[in-house]
Amino acid sequence: MATALQNLSSYDSSVTPLGKGKKFGIVVSEWNSSITESLLNGTVETLLKFGVQQEDIIIEHVPGSFELTFGAKTLIEKTKLDALVMLGCVIQGETPHFTFVCDSVTQGATALNLAKNIPVIFGLLTTNTLEQAKARAGGRHGNKGDEAAITALKMVALNEKYK
Repeated sequence: MATALQNLSSYDSSVTPLGKGKKFGIVVSEWNSSITESLLNGTVETLLKFGVQQEDIIIEHVPGSFELTFGAKTLIEKTKLDALVMLGCVIQGETPHFTFVCDSVTQGATALNLAKNIPVIFGLLTTNTLEQAKARAGGRHGNKGDEAAITALKMVALNEKYK
């Protein structure tokens, strides 16, 4: 994903594979919805920009970020997708809950990537403050939803290359 030197929200479309004819699933957390809905909008807009048809995008909401992996697993097993994007936002609090949720989702995404034959894209914001989350959901750091969509497109191309 992005670093200080690269922001995929302003990605050069000339080197990105097109998404025409591909099907994408998006599982998005309802928790911190002002952030996650912005991430979702960025993901969908970018997929559409690169040729994915609206009817080829399946969106499911889950209660929180912890539930992202089950939602992802369900969509992968019950539909025919070329890639799946998980979107959520966890903001550091006063308890270790932040660490447990972030670790769980990270391990779940990794496990799905290893077990399933489609790319699962990790679009979980893990920030210290709401302001940091806003900066990454359409603010000064771009929209990480855009980046998740670009990543999904690129990973679909990689997967297709070796079929």
